[in-house]
Amino acid sequence: MVKKALLFTLFSTACLCAQTGIYEKNCIPCHEDMAVKIDKFFYRYLLKYSSEMEVKNAMTKYLKNPKTENSILVDGLINRFGVKKKTTLNDAQLQEALDTYWDQYKIFDKLK
Repeated sequence: MVKKALLFTLFSTACLCAQTGIYEKNCIPCHEDMAVKIDKFFYRYLLKYSSEMEVKNAMTKYLKNPKTENSILVDGLINRFGVKKKTTLNDAQLQEALDTYWDQYKIFDKLK
């Protein structure tokens, strides 16, 4: 009985991990402990770039080559947190993560 319960637990955990996407594995963990939550970054990008395509292009550019000059963070936050490291995601993974991020926080379908 214990063996079956252990196998079931392992199988359930494996299934949950398999369902976790690129965004959840690679983006959320870094932002969880920050004072500025991940949704605030989205709104800053949206205010600055306004369209889905421009937001994703700007984020892609920053994530592939992070520099202070192309960051949306204010100087105080850059001084506090620094500039992130270059992404290790390939282009397809990065696009998937950005698509998930956009779908999660976009406000256009939520406005009435």
